[in-house]
Parts: sequence; structure tokens; C-alpha cells
Amino acid sequence: MFKSFIEEYTKNNLGLLLENEPMAKHTSFRVGGPARVFVTPNSKESLIQTLDLIHKYKLAFKVVGRGSNLLASDQPFEGVIVKCDKGLDHIEINDTQVTVGAGVSTILLSNHVAKQNLSGLEFISGVPGSLGGAVYMNAGAYNKEIKDVLIKALIADETGKVRWLTNEELGFTYRTSMLQGKKNWTIIEAVLQLEPGNYEEISELMKARKVRRIESQPTKLPSAGSTFRNPLPQYSWKLIEEAGLRGFRIGGAEISTKHCNFIVNVDNATAQDIYDLIQHVQSVVLEKHGVELHPEVEMFNW
Repeated sequence: MFKSFIEEYTKNNLGLLLENEPMAKHTSFRVGGPARVFVTPNSKESLIQTLDLIHKYKLAFKVVGRGSNLLASDQPFEGVIVKCDKGLDHIEINDTQVTVGAGVSTILLSNHVAKQNLSGLEFISGVPGSLGGAVYMNAGAYNKEIKDVLIKALIADETGKVRWLTNEELGFTYRTSMLQGKKNWTIIEAVLQLEPGNYEEISELMKARKVRRIESQPTKLPSAGSTFRNPLPQYSWKLIEEAGLRGFRIGGAEISTKHCNFIVNVDNATAQDIYDLIQHVQSVVLEKHGVELHPEVEMFNW
């Protein structure tokens, strides 16, 4: 089936195709085993055709963005990885509404709309991911989330049917959307509602937050950002620190000494090292505090 998929994908010029491509090249943790087939569709239409081909040949698949919130296992993935990237990086501005492709960088997007004097995305100006991933996870910071600005999202369901879902239909809650329960659904693009703003003021706010982020987070080491969701009103980093786990290490994976809710790849960690460290943290925090921590990072191919 892979051979037929590859032949048809290539024949139709749908985009880049690689075989046995290491996921370590496409995750911010810099870990992950090889994907049997790895494709990057070159347009929205190509993405839809690619999904149709995957369904036609009944292949396992996973759609990814920038891999900034993904822990891919060290094992080979016998399926197709579909990366939303250059072909899905369109940004269309109509007054204060913005239509954005799933592959657009959230950092690039927030800077782009700021230059158009549009406010509302300052909160993700330091979130290293894609718009698709941000919708999938209901990404947030500074007490604001994607759900606060999203009008609707265009998705392809498990049959390949393309349709719009409203904000309400996406079922957003803290770091969650209903899409997380629909593993074979794909975000294609989204429409956001922003507000008129002043570029200088927006820029100053984003610069100040960038300085704060650099000072408080291990930005120079491979990680997936915050590892655990906050069990509000408590904070994961504080529970982890009070459990005596700051700097604790398994293999090449370490609890950051700079921010305890970050696991960082300090010395050629494997995905298994990171996975084991996550489980160790959960076990120790549960024992010491009676609190069950839930990963914010998505596990893939385990």
C-alpha cells in the first residue's frame, strides 16, 4: 500500500515526500524514530488530496505542525506523517478578521498581525508552534487562550469530508479541544477575530515578555515547553520543585534547573529517557503531594 500511495502522491505533485525520515528532525525535543513515509503537502488542496489518498489506501497517519508539543517514541512509525508547513502558511487579513493556515508559525503570525496594527495574539508571541497545534491544544499564556480569538476552524474528518466547526463545536477547555478525541481529524485553517491596536504598544509588550521568557525558561535547550498542565489552583513547577526534583535526570533528559516544569534534552536523550522521566515525576509528585500531574505534551507512537 505504501508503494501505491507514494506513486500516486508523486504523480500528482502534491509536495515533498521522504521515506524513513527520522522524527528527531521534526520535534523540538529532537527525539523520535523514523516514519515510513513523511510528506509536506504544498497547498491546502494538496493536503486534502493527501488525506484522501491516505484513506484510500487505509494507511495509519499523523498530522503534525512544528513538533513543539510532541513526544514521538524511538520506534519506527509504520504510517504516514503529514507535516503542515510551507504549503499551509497563508495569512489573509480582512479588516480585523484573519484567516490562517494550519502550518503558520504562531510566533510569525503574532508579529505579522502586530505590524498590521492588530491586537489579540500577543499571548502566543512566544509560543513556538503552529496555528494548527495551537487550536488542537487550545494553547494559551498570560490568562488568554486560542478559544478567546477563534471564530471557526476548517477541518477534515476521519472520512476526508471537509467542513467548518465553530468555536463552540470545538469544545475548548483548559489546554484541550474536542479534536484531541478525534485523532484522525485534521485542522486545515482557522479564522480569528482580532482587535485594532497600535504596533508600537503591541511590540513593546511582546519584547518585554520575550525578555521575561528568556530569563525564566531554558530556551537554549531542546524541550517541548511546559511538560505538565497546571492542576489549578496549584502550579506544576512548584509541586515538582517541592518534591525535590529540580535537576533530576534520567539518561540525557533532565528536569530543568531553570524552570521545573520543563524537561530538557541535555545530552542526546532518547524519547524513552524523556518518557521515563515524565512518569517518575508523576509518581513522586503523587506520592509527596497527592496530586496527579497530566502531561501537556502529546505522546505519539508509544
